[in-house]
Amino acid sequence: MARPTIADIADKAGVSKGAVSFALNGRPGVSDATRARILAIAEQMSWRPHSAARALGASRVDSVGLVIARPARTLGVEPFFAHLFSGLQSGLSAQSISLQLLIVEDTEAEIAVYRRWASEHRVDGVILVDLTVRDPRVDALKALELPAVVVGGRGGKGALASVWADDRDAMLSIVEYLAALGHRRIAHVAGTPNFQHTQRRMRALKDAAPRLGLLDAPSLPTDFSDAEGAAITRKLLSHAVRPTAIVYDSDVMAVAGLGVAMEMGVSVPGGLSIVAFDDSILTQLMHPALTALSRDTFEFGRQAAEVLLEVIADPTVTINRRTADPVLTVRESTAAPAVTGNTTHGGTRELA
Repeated sequence: MARPTIADIADKAGVSKGAVSFALNGRPGVSDATRARILAIAEQMSWRPHSAARALGASRVDSVGLVIARPARTLGVEPFFAHLFSGLQSGLSAQSISLQLLIVEDTEAEIAVYRRWASEHRVDGVILVDLTVRDPRVDALKALELPAVVVGGRGGKGALASVWADDRDAMLSIVEYLAALGHRRIAHVAGTPNFQHTQRRMRALKDAAPRLGLLDAPSLPTDFSDAEGAAITRKLLSHAVRPTAIVYDSDVMAVAGLGVAMEMGVSVPGGLSIVAFDDSILTQLMHPALTALSRDTFEFGRQAAEVLLEVIADPTVTINRRTADPVLTVRESTAAPAVTGNTTHGGTRELA
């Protein structure tokens, strides 16, 4: 007979795995009556903590770590990360657990931090962001037996717990909307090319292009900075045949792109439609306000903290939690393409 897990106790008690974890570890967050019921069910099921969880519990430091290998200057202007950090801290501080944040230069330096933290027992677990193709961090964390949760992608095909939204469906919602408006030349100012979420967005656009009758659908990778977003936009708008719509992988790059369009005398949305993959106060305060994908990033972070605490409590569980897909919020930066004498498509003449 398989050894009962926290999930088994949660199912029988009719509560969340997090509630079971809090009850079994004597932490606040559940009522006395619920705690007593959970403990009674655990005793009935002969539940015993996994050896790794027991060893960790004996030396808990009530701290989790987050290491980010991105330029600090870029992170400083990214509203997405500010909301994510706030959500993570909210979920952790409710259990009196602190968040350690480090910014490093590259993945090798990031793995070195994990090794140091594990050897010094500095953290109880870590949060992993910006999952890459064949990400070496997954195997490193498994070897270190350090509890971890991946934010924004599946953790090495299930090797690590994860909290994610479907980037492919999100991108499709954007390009299908733009195609329905009549756009046939849609450019994608993408993020870092080896990030898995960037790859999923690029593939979604490429796969959808024939079905939607797109004449051109390039994806141009960047480092997510406003400078590169502006440079790519300037290049696109300098072509003799230019896109009628541009999708940006971040709100910061979308705002930079809007600035370049204004500088070059390209009206938005009359001559160019703009969509941001992330929504924020930046996109809402622009003139025109930018169409963007909206999601509750604070809640995204809070759920990641919740999942990590469950994994810390029981390292034998692997949780893959899909969150709600972002929703396209249409504002003033998108419209049907203008009719000009540049290009003919389907009997109408479009801006190209």
